Amino acid sequence: MIRRTVLLIPFLFVLASCSKKQEVGIPVGQFGSLTGAQATFGQSTDNGVRLALDEVNAAGGVFGQPLRLITKDNQSKPGETSTAVRELITRNKVVALIGEVASGRSLEAAPIAQRSGIPMITPASTNEKVTEAGDHIFRVCFIDPFQGTVCAKFARKLGAKKAAVLTDVSKDYSLGLAKSFKEEFLKEGGVITGQQSYSGGDKDFSAQLTAVKADTPDIIFLPAYYTEAPLIIRQARQLGITVPFIGGDGWDSPELVAVGGPAVEGCYFSNHFSNQSTNPKVVEFVKAYRAKYNTDPDAMVALGYDSLKLLADAMKRAGTTDPAKVTAALAATKDFDGVTGKITLDAHRNPNKPAVILQVKDGKFSYVETIAP
Repeated sequence: MIRRTVLLIPFLFVLASCSKKQEVGIPVGQFGSLTGAQATFGQSTDNGVRLALDEVNAAGGVFGQPLRLITKDNQSKPGETSTAVRELITRNKVVALIGEVASGRSLEAAPIAQRSGIPMITPASTNEKVTEAGDHIFRVCFIDPFQGTVCAKFARKLGAKKAAVLTDVSKDYSLGLAKSFKEEFLKEGGVITGQQSYSGGDKDFSAQLTAVKADTPDIIFLPAYYTEAPLIIRQARQLGITVPFIGGDGWDSPELVAVGGPAVEGCYFSNHFSNQSTNPKVVEFVKAYRAKYNTDPDAMVALGYDSLKLLADAMKRAGTTDPAKVTAALAATKDFDGVTGKITLDAHRNPNKPAVILQVKDGKFSYVETIAP
């Protein structure tokens, strides 16, 4: 018995040393949809965050310490985000949070982060209510009132006088975009022929699309996620609806083309970023991403990348990793040079940034134009 105990002591010491080694660095939490219905959103964001993490740590980290990323998968399910965020804050003792893409899940997380005094940066949640949760909540993306306005202005630019709107009533994102689109389209002199609704996860949209067709719109605004958008557009084409669809950044996934096929050709959507940009900073970013992942980055990648880079920059400006001081530094962000544009946060912790319009052309997302605020 004594001999066994003696032999175990070095073994336990090695285990403890390994455990301590794994915990070296400044703990930063990330939560997102790495699996489930919106998995491509979470996976792209995670890729961008990790590329930025590699670059920050290769350059010496923050205060000579590496950033240590702790990631939780919410499986794209309601309720899982709150569990993940509480665990990151209470068990993992993170000093900041990055997440989520989906507005509904960011709205679930934000009050928890706010109560805990932990700064949270959402890469891509565009619903304006997200940052209204409190002064610890930030974002690097534009918000729905702007995005909806951009889509409405572009629709009128295409010559559309009448627009139909098809809304996912189960998503805060979709409801917010629909509201701002309708307001701006009417303001621009257009007519809303009608608004139909569905719930995320639905597969049959024939009743809604039949009603839309009867209203003979010039264009259809579809503020959907990529999980439903291609299905809806395919069914619309089968019913003989030929007018263009316009969507928001929720379309940004390879699945839009993989599922939609020829049906989505010629459709448009607003987005935060184009990998076709000739901006030297974007060109270098695209090159680095291709080298690491052997594919081109999408907007979620770029927003994830900017989120981590902005956080590291704020820590350096704060001179500490203390969450309260990092929060203050984030709030003071001005002209941060991100790959999605220069970021200056307003009093509501939202950036003032342009949007790009992309078109599905030959199975790819082609840049059309940039629309400034």
